[in-house]
Amino acid sequence: MQIEWWHHPLVARWLGQATLPPSRLIVWSHVSGLHPPTIPADFVALPHRFLLTSPCSLESAELKALPTAVRQSVDAVFSSGGFSDLPPANPRSFSGPLRAGYVGTLNFAKLHPRILDFLGALKLDNFRLDLIGDLDNGEALQQAATAAGLGDCLKLLGYTHDVGNVLKNYDIFVYLLNPLHYGTTENALLEAMAMGVVPIVLNNPAERNLVQHMETGLVVNTPDEFADAITWMFSHPDQCRAMSMKAAAQTRQRFAIGHTLDQLTRHYRAVLAEDKRPVDFRPVFGTQPGDWFRRCQGDESWRFTDPPTGPSTEGPHFLFERNKSSVFHYARTFPDDLRLARWARALENPQ
Repeated sequence: MQIEWWHHPLVARWLGQATLPPSRLIVWSHVSGLHPPTIPADFVALPHRFLLTSPCSLESAELKALPTAVRQSVDAVFSSGGFSDLPPANPRSFSGPLRAGYVGTLNFAKLHPRILDFLGALKLDNFRLDLIGDLDNGEALQQAATAAGLGDCLKLLGYTHDVGNVLKNYDIFVYLLNPLHYGTTENALLEAMAMGVVPIVLNNPAERNLVQHMETGLVVNTPDEFADAITWMFSHPDQCRAMSMKAAAQTRQRFAIGHTLDQLTRHYRAVLAEDKRPVDFRPVFGTQPGDWFRRCQGDESWRFTDPPTGPSTEGPHFLFERNKSSVFHYARTFPDDLRLARWARALENPQ
């Protein structure tokens, strides 16, 4: 049996209701666990194998402290689906005006909330970043850009189902994510690299496990470093061409679907040699929806006490997600749980 886990409330309900019958169990986690939703260490110890979707998860304090015996059953398998649906990477000259794009959500739980500070640091005229993705936060972002005198630096293009056709139009993939984001494999980033679009990413744990600085992209820390990276790309076309080709070749090889299947198959075969056993997740997560939610809130658990301690809207953006296993998602899924309802109201209406 394999459980795909990202702290979704329906999966939490299934885990929290009964002991699983004897089985050979693999859990594949699709969140980093570095920030909520966190990955409890005692959860990792329960299945036969606990698989992560990025080595960055091992940087969490809880997983660093795993006993050696448990650590031997933990591995990282990137959840890449391969690139068979993408056209071949097209060569780029990098000798004219460089075209920059971003593909992904515009929600600040994922996109860096200070994206305009990075664009404002640029020392080049006529630079524009195309944003491709849902427009939930688009109008507010465009208004903020206009108010900051950066209205011409952004163009919102909306959602697309044809990512490959869009990516072939860009030279630079500006992928500046919130340092507290929950992502791991970052398939949008890998698709861009597979297409030969040179990424500029922040030095966040997930991204630095995907991008090699000055080899397959550029890794920056600050708005000034981002501005310097863009300026450097405009004046170094030969190096950019080399990075583009290397990014495409390495990404298509390292994250090929066959590689993912080989890694999973290795674990399946190893688990088949082990004995079946029943698994009870209730000692880890509790028995009530409020318990299931709060168990994975890590450093933010203090906000979700009974009664609430008065959380502030100054909290991280991920707290205010409507989905993605937030308190609002849990409260909507379990409307009879009074604690979840109180916690959601407290976030919306801080004292």
